[in-house]
Amino acid sequence: MTMSYAGRARHRAKLGCAMFAASFATIASVGTMAQENLPNACPVDGCEVTIAGVGKAGDELAVTFESNFMPEMSKNHIHVWWGESYTIEQVSDNAEPTYGVKQGDWHPTDEFPAYTTQSAASVSVRNGAHTLCVTAADRNHDILDPKVYHCVDVGDHL
Repeated sequence: MTMSYAGRARHRAKLGCAMFAASFATIASVGTMAQENLPNACPVDGCEVTIAGVGKAGDELAVTFESNFMPEMSKNHIHVWWGESYTIEQVSDNAEPTYGVKQGDWHPTDEFPAYTTQSAASVSVRNGAHTLCVTAADRNHDILDPKVYHCVDVGDHL
């Protein structure tokens, strides 16, 4: 059987799409395995954490994090706080000496990827706040980069 030029082009396009889909599936599964084995060390671009999902957990919030490092309290971990209450510079043990601001309240955690709000990030102490924020911090509870944080309006879940 012979194919016309257009037929061969369509065949190559279908084959290319199938190969792309298989490659994407392989990359996606490698990405999932990689996240399970994330190192605690920050990549060259720095540690990043985001809030990927929020839901109710009784009187608190169930939060799902995504990050490019595996949080560990004695090393790099996550600071969680109410955005209307404090700036990122305030959720750090070096707030006053480095940033010249009064230190605020936050909850340090290495619960990952599932976290439930508690302590200084509890719904019970939000004082009307509706924006939950996260950033990466080091073993000294100093934020790693004041330009790298993520906040989400969780008002629909309160």
